Amino acid sequence: MSNVQLVRDAYDCFGRGDIPALLGMMDPNMEWSEAEGNPYQPSGKAWKGPDAIVQNLFVKIGADFDGTFVVHPKEFHDAGDTVVVEGRYTGTFKATGKSLDAQVCHVFKARDGKLTSFQQFVDTAQMQDVMGAR
Repeated sequence: MSNVQLVRDAYDCFGRGDIPALLGMMDPNMEWSEAEGNPYQPSGKAWKGPDAIVQNLFVKIGADFDGTFVVHPKEFHDAGDTVVVEGRYTGTFKATGKSLDAQVCHVFKARDGKLTSFQQFVDTAQMQDVMGAR
């Protein structure tokens, strides 16, 4: 399987809420970094391992958004062990009632058929406004 297909499959799993399958695509030492300034991890420091990603991000997204948080991948760029994805986030944050519609870029790295790292780039000012963090 190509790394692009691995990443496409990961988005498909997330989109249908199949988190166990998504976690199965991750290396046990997966490093996940949100953009600096993202309210979920303002420092941008990486979470390590699938369990940390679930607890620090996926559970919170599920609780914070009204069920409409969607990642819309648009373009996939193959750079060998690296896959760059351009897309958008949409959703409504429950606590503020504000809607998110933000351009994003994700950079995945893969090795031996597993995702090894993720770096998010997003309009963190918009996320902070929507989430009431500023």
